[in-house]
Amino acid sequence: MGIVYNFLISVFNGLLPVVGLFSNKLKLFARGRKETFSKLKSKVSENEQVIWFHCASLGEYEQGVPVMEELKKKYPEYKLLVTFFSPSGYEIKKNSTLADVIVYLPIDTPANAKRFIQHVQPKLAVFVKYEFWPNFLKVLKSNKIPIVFISTTFREDQAFFKWYGGFMRRALKNIDHFFVQDNVSKTLIEKRGFTNVSLSGDTRFDRVSHQIEMDNHVDFISEFINNRLCIVIGSSWPEDEEVFIDYINNAPEEVCFIVAPHEIKDNRVNTLKNKINKNTVLYSKKKGVKLKEQQVFVMNTIGYLSRVYSYADIAYVGGAMGSTGLHNILEPATFGIPIVIGKNFDKFREAKQLQKLAGLYAISSKDEFSIIMKKLVNDKRFREKTGMIAGHFINSNTGATNMIVAYLETKMAKK
Repeated sequence: MGIVYNFLISVFNGLLPVVGLFSNKLKLFARGRKETFSKLKSKVSENEQVIWFHCASLGEYEQGVPVMEELKKKYPEYKLLVTFFSPSGYEIKKNSTLADVIVYLPIDTPANAKRFIQHVQPKLAVFVKYEFWPNFLKVLKSNKIPIVFISTTFREDQAFFKWYGGFMRRALKNIDHFFVQDNVSKTLIEKRGFTNVSLSGDTRFDRVSHQIEMDNHVDFISEFINNRLCIVIGSSWPEDEEVFIDYINNAPEEVCFIVAPHEIKDNRVNTLKNKINKNTVLYSKKKGVKLKEQQVFVMNTIGYLSRVYSYADIAYVGGAMGSTGLHNILEPATFGIPIVIGKNFDKFREAKQLQKLAGLYAISSKDEFSIIMKKLVNDKRFREKTGMIAGHFINSNTGATNMIVAYLETKMAKK
């Protein structure tokens, strides 16, 4: 199986220039990898000490941030290298100041893995959640570089647990330690004979819990809300609009709305605005507008949503009415507010957990959206109790970062 894997991955690596012809995303995927080794050569010299984090995409990066931040504090003399597999992560975070070097991970061929590790020679390799690349794991192990996976989850349908998964299970044996999110993952991997497993939980809880300690004040948001009850609709898609537009259009004047669509292209934002019959202002058109006289604020910009949630009395988080995937419910939950989402969230463990606790409600139609929103708006006691449950959910699940960093320090201490 290893021979077949290396043949196929090498063919794919050779086809990268052609792959880039099929879409803009694939073009970024291919072009970015052409620059990896030249960037490493210019930014990492042979005598520098490096800690390496690999993240598949943006979500994994956010999970890794709390651990990265702690290691940067403890080991400021080390360069922090972050690699991405996906353009959706790299393109957004390529200029982040948290890491010293950010590049695409080369395709997992034996030659690429050997060349990458020989140049970087990291003191420690941390993989966030997924991305089990056999050749990189093999080369790291042969160079006696500690390999740690954090915020990892395992499922029964993964290749590791199938009759044909021997090759991938052997790759897992190169890993020094797994920090997993849940007991299901821990049980699955332990049944295959792995004892180097710790149940740590998800570092995302630590990530969002820090947000409440930051300065979340936004002048124009305060002016807009003007002491009204505020419903924030975050990362919405057209499928979400189908369920919330009618409620907005029939909402009482004492309720205001902040809508942060996932796509902020002009045509999408204008389509959304044209569906709303309330006084509506766009972020891009707010200058000179009396914001407190508007009832709907459309955030056709990025970078504010986590702070905007701090102003919310209720949050609707988009993505689960369609098939794009539920967006981050932990960001609003950390501020202790009730959360409403769409119906398609079976793959999102934290949403299922919070629903069971009654800190989150899922809807499947505009009528259900209207019913739960009216209940949350009109019943202050119910709203506050639901929000309290959401906030407690975050607080009771923090601590993964401290556990992981304590272990990583033991690896850093070894020569």
